[in-house]
Amino acid sequence: MSDLTVLIVSAASIGIFHTITGPDHYLPFIVIARAGDWPQLKTLIITVLCGVGHVGSSVIIGFAGLALGFVLSKLTIIEGVRGNIAAWMLIGFGLVYAVWGMHRIFTKKQHVHEHIHENGEHHTHSHSHTVEHAHVHNIKGKTMTPWVLFLIFVFGPCEPLIPILMYPAAKNSVSGVVLVAGVFGIATIGTMTAVVMSSLWGLKRISFKPFEKFSHVIAGFTIFFSGMAIQFLGL
Repeated sequence: MSDLTVLIVSAASIGIFHTITGPDHYLPFIVIARAGDWPQLKTLIITVLCGVGHVGSSVIIGFAGLALGFVLSKLTIIEGVRGNIAAWMLIGFGLVYAVWGMHRIFTKKQHVHEHIHENGEHHTHSHSHTVEHAHVHNIKGKTMTPWVLFLIFVFGPCEPLIPILMYPAAKNSVSGVVLVAGVFGIATIGTMTAVVMSSLWGLKRISFKPFEKFSHVIAGFTIFFSGMAIQFLGL
């Protein structure tokens, strides 16, 4: 086998392994799509776009480093800084999302108002604040969350791509670098999509009705602990 063939096979294998062993690649999509009851197409599109941003940012940095003649150690430092930023963004996003979920639970509670009229008549009625303001909250949830996820994944580096695959491939040709990066990207994004969609398919067959009102809180803390695991356990 030629060196380039070995790199291509390695790119596919590393892309799959790197994705499966990194829960941040799929957990945010699974828990948020489940909590927000996202349609399958929306989940698929957002997962793929975030995957493209995730791989594409490292590919751009790798090509820029090769073109400018940067030593590998400089790019490793850049990727490390990006990784720290992405992990803290994930931690912060998860915490904010969990707090927002708790706020939804609190405001969704129904309470009773009593009205007393001048003629002595009085009556009561119950309502919840989310009924009055549901339209506003839904708009915020639908527009902000996908963009925040995309931004986090753009900052998140593909650690093995540049040092293990792109720089060795550059010894062969530019087309070799493109091919290796492309195979890695397809393997990574394909694995992300497969894990997310298959997990949601399985979860739909399990009833979580007693925990439905806590779904956003659970999603937020799942993302929070995922970011913590990346930052402090190196997952």
